[in-house]
Parts: sequence; C-alpha cells; structure tokens
Amino acid sequence: MSAADISSVREVNFDGLVGPTHNYSGLAVGNVASMSHGGLVSNPKEGALQGLLKMKSLMDAGYAQGVLPPQQRPDIGALRDLGFSGSNSDVLARAAKEAPQLLRAVCSASSMWTANAGTMTPSMDVPDSRVHFTPANLQSSFHRYLEPQTTGRVLQAIFRDEQHFAHHPVLPATPAFSDEGAANHTRLCGEYGEPGVHLFVYGRQAFGDVRSGEREPTRFPARQTLEASQAVARQHGLTQEQTVFAQQHPDAIDAGVFHNDVIAVGNGPVLLYHEMAFLDEEGTLNELRAKMASPLIPVRVPLEAVSMEDAVASYLFNSQLLSNPDGTMTLVVPGECQEREAVWNTIQNHLLAGNNPISEVIVKDVKQSMRNGGGPACLRLRVVLKDAERAALTGRVLLTDTLYDDLTAWVNRHYRDRLAPDDLADPKLAEESLTALDELTQLLKIGSVYPFQLG
Repeated sequence: MSAADISSVREVNFDGLVGPTHNYSGLAVGNVASMSHGGLVSNPKEGALQGLLKMKSLMDAGYAQGVLPPQQRPDIGALRDLGFSGSNSDVLARAAKEAPQLLRAVCSASSMWTANAGTMTPSMDVPDSRVHFTPANLQSSFHRYLEPQTTGRVLQAIFRDEQHFAHHPVLPATPAFSDEGAANHTRLCGEYGEPGVHLFVYGRQAFGDVRSGEREPTRFPARQTLEASQAVARQHGLTQEQTVFAQQHPDAIDAGVFHNDVIAVGNGPVLLYHEMAFLDEEGTLNELRAKMASPLIPVRVPLEAVSMEDAVASYLFNSQLLSNPDGTMTLVVPGECQEREAVWNTIQNHLLAGNNPISEVIVKDVKQSMRNGGGPACLRLRVVLKDAERAALTGRVLLTDTLYDDLTAWVNRHYRDRLAPDDLADPKLAEESLTALDELTQLLKIGSVYPFQLG
C-alpha cells in the first residue's frame, strides 16, 4: 500500500445497541459485577441512551463510529426447543414458573457487548485482501450461546460485498473450541494500514500436553481455549509470523477477569496492561517485539498501583484506547474509575504523566452496562477498514447526527424505563421488543435478520 492508502485506513468502532429487555439477572459466572447486581431493577431506556451518547460523543470528537442492532429477545424459540409449548404467553408463563433461570437467560441483552460478537482481521493482513469475520460461538454460557446465528446474519447483512468481505462459520460449540471473540484478541501495529500482529489470549488448553509452566484457574472457568484462537487464526489465513498466543493469568481469571479485555487493551503500537494480565508476561512481550514491524509500546500498570479488586471494580482496562492523527492516544474510561482513588491516581500520575502516547482521558457514564459487567471496551467491535471497504458497507450503520437523532427517538418510543426480573414473563414486553426491532431493521436498512422476520 502507498503512504496515501495507509493513511486512509481507519478503525471503526461498531457499538452494540442496548436491547429493550436489558435486565440484571446475574447470569455470567466469573463476572463479579454481573453476579453482584443480579435481581436489581434495570432501566433499559437509560442504558440504550447512555450507549448512544457515548457513540455520539466519540463521533463528535472525530472517531469513526458504527452501530450494531441487539438480538431478538425474549428468545421464545429457544424455550420451545427446551420443551415449553403453547402460545407465546403460555411459554413465558410456564418458563417463569418452572425454570425462571431459563427465562432470564432467553431475555438477556448481553449482545450489547459486541466485543464478543466475533473476531475480525483487516484486509491488509490476509492473502485474499478481504476483511475476514468469524462470529464467536460463546458456548461457555447458555444466554450467550443463543447469539451467534443472528450475529452472523447481522454481520453478513452489513458487510455483504463479497469483493471486500469474507465470513467464516462459527467454531463447533464444544468446550474444546470455546470462543469469546475479540474480547480476547488484539491487533497491534504501527499505522492501521500497515501489517499487524495479532495477539490471541486464551485461558486454557483443551488438547494435548499443557505448555510448560501453564496452569488453569481454580475458582472461575476459563472461557477461551487455545484451540479456538488457533482455529480463528487459520480461518483468516494468518501465519505463525503474524500471531502470538498467550495464556491469560489464571489468578486474574479467579479474581473476576473473565476476558482479556478486562485486564489489557491495545491499539496501534500501544499495549496497556496490568501486571497480572499474562501468565508469561516477559515471553509475551518479547514475542510481540520480535514479530511487530513497528516498536511495541508497552504501558504496564503494577499490582502495587492497582489491585486486582480495583482493576475489576473500575474496569480501567476495559476502556477504549483510541488513536489520534497526531500520534497521541485517548483513553475512554467508565465513571467508576473516578470512584476508586488508586485507579484515578494511576490514570493521572502513571498514564497521563508517563512516557507513553496516552495524552487524554475521557470519562463516560455507562452504569447500566457496567452493572452487568461490561465497560466501554465491551460495547464495541473494532473493524479496521479502507476507504473502499467503508463505502461498500450495506445499510445505514455509520453514525451521523441524523442517525443518532433517529435512534434516540426510537429508544424513547419503544423502551421501558424500569424492568424487574418478574417483568420478563410479561407477554407485552415480548410484543414491544419485536415491534421495536422490526422498526430498527428498517431504520438501519439492513433487511431481515431476526428469526421472527424470517418466518
């Protein structure tokens, strides 16, 4: 690529819209925030508006911003597959009485965290010069296992042009190939248009002999397998010289770091990480340095500065790290970072005052998402695109002032401002959700992607 072509490549953050059934069910084992807030009353309208406001503010600051729709919830079809029968009202009522945990699962709005939607590889890194996508199977939890089919349809509807985009099948939904998407994947590079090195982080190995020195967590499950990460890399045509596979520190997983993006975030040449992010910290950094064309800029936060408890509670590392044209970087953190003195001091005295490109910190209120265990980084899927690839997108999914206004009005028309766990059995909620989603697909111009639209 020429210098002009390289400079035209941009990262687009595709944020997931918070769905109409956003609720606090405490479904995610190993996610401390999700488990601790289970049973509380949620505010779907506030959650969706908080997410949209974050998108709008980043768009206004000059960052490319996209939108992904939520899933169809409640997933009554899943309940029918599990033996509940009768009318939709009958199915919901029986599930609420006989298996309330299943009802909560099929109402989950967890697809808002599009960092888990899948893994993408930009066109400049692969032999066929197309952008590659693999939806994550999310098999480690039932409520997220329900997502991949619709996720795949949504991605194929938006990234439809086969000249520019390639889509791969979901990995087998078995423990051996447990895949949690881009929450465990980071592309590191100089400029976006330059070749990148892909850091895949896994929690356990399913087959063969465990690598020397490796061990697994004992309190919470490791969700990502080495085999899943390797399979995605093969699907996308990535070579050994382009990939680094590192084990997440098992003690971090046991402390509530269920995905790597809760303990590390990277962008461009910068890797911001906690001392406890990787089991083999030195080996991971050395392999990245050896394979990257541009110098790696590691920004290490020591345990003595930020405890594991503070890291998990504040989601400091689940922040968005955004590249600026002048070579500096902006860190978008949740408001909870200000509530922890050690974290806020680290941001001011270690990150902003340190010898690294991070020059600005923006604080955003995403409390509705945070209480379910997802910060700013969880809410977005990063897609690196050339000009021609952005022009080839289908639908109305790149945020503009007009689209922001339309989506805000849509949320205000259709969303409730209060949702308790008992409300999930209300058949009117299901009807409201379908009406809203049908209108949303027309608003975004992405066609029919939901089961109820496909017949």
